[in-house]
Amino acid sequence: AGIPKPNVYIMEESQPNAFATGKDPKHASVCVTTGLLQMMNREELQGVIAHEISHIRNRDILLMTVVAVVAGLIILLRDVMLRSMWWGMGESRRRDKNDNGAIILLIIGLIFSIIAPLIVLIIRSAISRQREYLADATGAYIVRDPYGLASALEKIGSYTRPMRVTSDATAHLFISNPFGRAEKLFATHPPIEERIKRLKSLTM
Repeated sequence: AGIPKPNVYIMEESQPNAFATGKDPKHASVCVTTGLLQMMNREELQGVIAHEISHIRNRDILLMTVVAVVAGLIILLRDVMLRSMWWGMGESRRRDKNDNGAIILLIIGLIFSIIAPLIVLIIRSAISRQREYLADATGAYIVRDPYGLASALEKIGSYTRPMRVTSDATAHLFISNPFGRAEKLFATHPPIEERIKRLKSLTM
């Protein structure tokens, strides 16, 4: 795969899943669940591991970290803007002024405070979905076999029980949504059916 061998960890979890993490290829780790090891055959497991190694090689962890920082800055800007407008409204009241302009700005700020996080979430989720498609394709080329990962995704998709311990903040790291629920607009992962279709259309 052209990167140093990552550290490998096993998570005690019945849901078949895996994820990669690390700031760069030299400091990366791959973690698989016990459920994945029990459910997959050799070719399927190779496909999953290749997918996670692709995330490391493509520096997806770094990319999503940058996206998270940008998202945080946008939220911070929203908070600063709202506080400034609220402070301005207070000043207007103390001066006994009927400042319609300040009221309009406050309304705009409130609308922005609602829309901005949604836009950030949509953009972050869209980037995450595209990186999943890329990792699928790259992983398939690493092992010269798209069908192993496609078969693994079929098994993973058939398992509907959510993971016991995880959070929204880390959901995008896994090969499949650990919550086992389908969210289209805000989903961090593409539909498994579409991923399988794209994998089977690849020519090695």
